[in-house]
Amino acid sequence: MLFSEVIGQEAVKQRLISTVSDNRISHAQLFLGPEGSGNLAMAIAYAQFISCTTRLETDSCGSCPSCLKYQKLAHPDLHFIYPINSTKEVPKPRSAKFIEKWRGIVTKNAYLSLGQWYMEIGIENKQGLINAEDCNDIIKRLSLKSFESEYKVMIIWRPERMFHAAAPKLLKILEEPPAKTLFLLVGENQEQILKTIVSRTQIVKLKRIEEEDLSAALTRNNGILETEARHLAIQSAGNYTEALRLSESNETRDFNSEQFQVWMRHCFKSDWIQATEWIDHVAKLGRERQKNFLQYCIGMIRQSMLLNYRIRELVNVEGNDLSFVKNFAPFVHAGNCVQFAELLNTAHLNIERNANPKILFLDLSMKIAELLKQKSHTHERQE
Repeated sequence: MLFSEVIGQEAVKQRLISTVSDNRISHAQLFLGPEGSGNLAMAIAYAQFISCTTRLETDSCGSCPSCLKYQKLAHPDLHFIYPINSTKEVPKPRSAKFIEKWRGIVTKNAYLSLGQWYMEIGIENKQGLINAEDCNDIIKRLSLKSFESEYKVMIIWRPERMFHAAAPKLLKILEEPPAKTLFLLVGENQEQILKTIVSRTQIVKLKRIEEEDLSAALTRNNGILETEARHLAIQSAGNYTEALRLSESNETRDFNSEQFQVWMRHCFKSDWIQATEWIDHVAKLGRERQKNFLQYCIGMIRQSMLLNYRIRELVNVEGNDLSFVKNFAPFVHAGNCVQFAELLNTAHLNIERNANPKILFLDLSMKIAELLKQKSHTHERQE
């Protein structure tokens, strides 16, 4: 992975390059950014740049033996740990047993989501964890001398999923690693990462991708027409993973649209008989589909707010969605929009934490019904 292949984030690239040129490479760094920002891609590009034997001023050469191995994620001094769980084929899971699948999916798309990884290894209805066995494996691997490069690199993807009992095994080696050892942790939510781990790392923050950079990447990398690319860049709010999902999955988008409208109507009418039937239906979906649906709902609440307040240049819904939002928008206002967002974001987080979906969606429905009854006292719509 070259820096040039990472979408946008130019300021971060320059800071990382300067750490190498100034010989200020921190032994433990946390690449922190929202889904689709490119934090995993950036960590891999940084590791490749450090290991490159003929690096250029602003990027890896891409052609030396080290870079060629990095492009396949098969360099002997590059190691990965990621969330896993048992499957029929792998009853006693360790990251090493999934390495071929990891290399396959990441070389195709280093912007993958946690849900996409779970589907790849067949655990989409389970919670992935970084377990104690993997932590022991980290200590064992890094106790050995490097094979080829100056640095041994350990990339830990999604440390939020680290099993609490496993974390203490890593704390000492994070604080006092073997010489020329580099830990690159790649996470999305700092609050979900153990504070004892965060405190031992230097944080590298990535923001959502700028609209112009994302639009250009969609056209360049995926052959999407410029007009559609701009629309996807706005709709995905700087999330490359979501932009690809939207471009490829009209079926999922149509499902989310229909279910959001049905759900809001049940909540508005306080029709708990119909709402209960709807909740039973949604509860049968896989966890990742539920999270995807809630993410869509958050976007629709935002679009309703924008339309209600006549900020039309940022409204990017169309067709059936637009027809619904025009009628729904008056019920999303300054008096309840923050609570709407907090409720949906909390629900998204709790689904990830394996909450009971029936209880979660029932509780959420009742609270949304109350929010829809609130009237705005802080804003009079301008006709």
